[in-house]
Amino acid sequence: MPIVTAGLVSLVLAYMLSQFYRAFLAVLAPVLQDQVGATPGDLALSSGLWFIAFALMQMPVGASLDRVGPRRTVAWLLAVGGCGGAILFAMAGAPWHLHLAMTLLGIGCSPALMGPYYIFAREYPPAAFGMLAGMLVGFGSLGNILGAAPLVWVIEALGWRQTLWGLAAVTLMVAALVLACVRDPARLGSDHPQGSIGQILRLRAIWFILPLFAVNYAVTAAIRGLWAAPWLEQVHGADATQIGRVTLAMGLAMVAGSFAVGPAARLAGGPRRATMIFSAVMIAVMAVMIAQPALPLPIITALLVVLGFFGSAYPLLMAHGRSFLPPHLVGRGMTFLNMVSIGGVGIMQFASRPVYRAAEAAYPPAQAFAMLWLFFLIPLVAGFLLYFLTPEAQTDKAPA
Repeated sequence: MPIVTAGLVSLVLAYMLSQFYRAFLAVLAPVLQDQVGATPGDLALSSGLWFIAFALMQMPVGASLDRVGPRRTVAWLLAVGGCGGAILFAMAGAPWHLHLAMTLLGIGCSPALMGPYYIFAREYPPAAFGMLAGMLVGFGSLGNILGAAPLVWVIEALGWRQTLWGLAAVTLMVAALVLACVRDPARLGSDHPQGSIGQILRLRAIWFILPLFAVNYAVTAAIRGLWAAPWLEQVHGADATQIGRVTLAMGLAMVAGSFAVGPAARLAGGPRRATMIFSAVMIAVMAVMIAQPALPLPIITALLVVLGFFGSAYPLLMAHGRSFLPPHLVGRGMTFLNMVSIGGVGIMQFASRPVYRAAEAAYPPAQAFAMLWLFFLIPLVAGFLLYFLTPEAQTDKAPA
């Protein structure tokens, strides 16, 4: 077994924290507005900074994975950035404190997924990568679940600042567990060339994967982690408990979707075809949300559940892209793909802020959110159409 059970558990816990920290602002939105003065636009900026910091760290993380290994890369960044960001968040007194805290958290979480992916790519057969990638995202996405209704319960019992102090301690403990339990893969021999970004960009097979990489995850990440709460509150009159339940349902669907990608790739005949099916369903759901943004809350919940399930194609895209990477480009190549994905989330969250403000000023709440959903749908459709130009996976069409 390439990594011991405790090492795998520690990496799953690290990724759970990453999922939690990218999504927990949706539940904290009301209390942060009351006590810190953070508007939805401020939280959009804070959330976007998390993703931008995460994305900008991907190439340094890739180099570190190749040079020093995933054990120290994940442990030290999580300890310094993750724990430090949670402490700063707990002490926040103004919106700019949240911006800085979320930036630190993005840095701390930046290797949480690529560390175990690097191990899977180096030490497991290529045919197993898609299944393992989906399972890791599925288990790790429980952090999304903890960032919904369970977080509401803890905040109601302890207060939000005390909750963040506790999260800082948990983050530090997980970092220590990674450092103690994870075992790095063997180093590549001197006969393998040094990888570079130029070599990655010369892989023409991944060129038309990149646009969909940049927008696919952005839709579910932005809606689940940022815009669901104000939409449900302003258009549907939902309170904090109802928001927690709806986002919990969407989070559970995202977990289920991550576990489903392996079987979906087998049934569809490969990750490329499965990605097309998942993306087509996302487009259809978004079209309904645009046409009827004020449907009854149970129907809206069902739409978000479907969107969460079929918005979980990230492991399929990663399995497709990974199939074109030679061994010496695995670390830098996967982090480059992840940078495109997470960078797209950050950019679209930044851009969604002025789009929402302009729509809010011109339209009633329901129509304003319909315009926001249209903003997310247009690049998703463009990425979906360009994805048709990609070749099938280079090895093992069904990656799981």
